[in-house]
Order: sequence, then structure tokens, then C-alpha cells
Amino acid sequence: MIQNIQVPAPMEFVFPAGLLGLRVEAVTDFDKRGQGDDQARDKNTGERLWQVVAVDLDPEAGKFGRPTEVKVKIAAPVQPVLPESAMPGYPPAIEFTDLVLTPYVDSQRCKGAGSGAHRCRARLAYSIRAGAVIAPQGVARGRKGAA
Repeated sequence: MIQNIQVPAPMEFVFPAGLLGLRVEAVTDFDKRGQGDDQARDKNTGERLWQVVAVDLDPEAGKFGRPTEVKVKIAAPVQPVLPESAMPGYPPAIEFTDLVLTPYVDSQRCKGAGSGAHRCRARLAYSIRAGAVIAPQGVARGRKGAA
């Protein structure tokens, strides 16, 4: 069985309608909580982990009550900074470099292990990692309504 498969994916495939960046925050390692520095580290490089919280602008992203907020992790020695917004007062449009998807089984919806019938509504989910967060580059490629 293949474990920890990582699939590189282009930005325009993962987020075809683009993203608005909301904030960048440290990822907490809950096993180290209360021991001083509890920020999570990348297992391969030892760099600090940060997550960029963004809004997916794809109208399909919010269908069926799903959240449009996404979190993309970045390993870096210092906190990444979101680019400046083109419109003051609004979140900036962002892109990511070197996107990698890691699929996993989300079994949080499994119920009834002890009493009654077991109902497993596990689903395939994926975590997203990137090399960096940047301002959008060039014309919106592959986006609806783009010229």
C-alpha cells in the first residue's frame, strides 16, 4: 500500500477561479503544546510550518454547504507575507507556487463503533502544500470570463 503519496498540481488546476488571501498563521504542533515553542515543523526540512487561509473564488466550491475557505501549508523559516491588495480594504488576490496535494482518508464522519450499526461516511480528502504565496502572475489563465 502506498503511503504519503504527494501529487504535484498546477495552480490553475487546483484553484481555477483564483483565491483571495485572508491571513497567514503558524501551524500548532499539539504534541508540543505548553513546552515553549509549539509551532509545527516540516518533517523533511525542519522548517517552521505556516498556513495561508484563503477564500476559493470558484462558485462550485461552496455548493452543498461546503466551506469556501481553504488552508494551504508552507514550510519557511519566517512567516510568509501576503501580497498587497490592488483594492485597499479588500483581501489581496494570491497564487501559490509548487502546489502539492497529499490525499488521505478523513474518517471523522464514522459513527456507531460501540453501540448499534456502524455507519462509516469516511471520505477521500487531501491536504495542500505550497512553496510560496505570491501575487497573481499575468492574465487569469483558464478562468471563466477571462479574455
